[in-house]
Amino acid sequence: MDPVTLTTGRLLLRAVGPRDTEAVYAACQDPAIQRWTTIPSPYLREHARGFTERTVPDGWADGSMFTFGAFLPAGGELVAALSLTRHSPGAGEIGFWGVREHRGRGYVTEAALAVCRWAFTRLAIDRVEWRAEAGNTASRAVARRAGFVLEGTLRSAIDNKGVRRDCWVGSLLPSDLGLPSTAPYVPAPG
Repeated sequence: MDPVTLTTGRLLLRAVGPRDTEAVYAACQDPAIQRWTTIPSPYLREHARGFTERTVPDGWADGSMFTFGAFLPAGGELVAALSLTRHSPGAGEIGFWGVREHRGRGYVTEAALAVCRWAFTRLAIDRVEWRAEAGNTASRAVARRAGFVLEGTLRSAIDNKGVRRDCWVGSLLPSDLGLPSTAPYVPAPG
């Protein structure tokens, strides 16, 4: 699939590429991003190059992972990065980080909602899952503001730099955003 561009009221979402390598590298020097995500630590320029030049285009090309940078339209400054990974037909998982200087403005929530709407309406996704290491309250706050229903804690479900950790899990369904599903859904009784 060719990369797509999405817009929101305040953001331009497009695939990150080689021209964004330095911005990705700079953002990923943030200790919070290195702590709470599975990116390498220390995060080197070669990691940013591999991400922008291989991982992102390969994911779009084979339809396995759709990575967006969220940019301010005026000036093109990177404020966040988001990936939607397709796990099985009809299901995907979203991951995201926000650039430290732009946190607290709702950009990640706005971008996550745009990516989920796109997945529901263009990819025939019927469930977007969010996972974060237990304790990552900032990620949980974004998920809640985006409408994700928190479903619980999975024991030893994340490997972060060689250490197994518990994670929180939540989901967003098309119906949570007033959109139709592509497949029938029967919720559990009562």
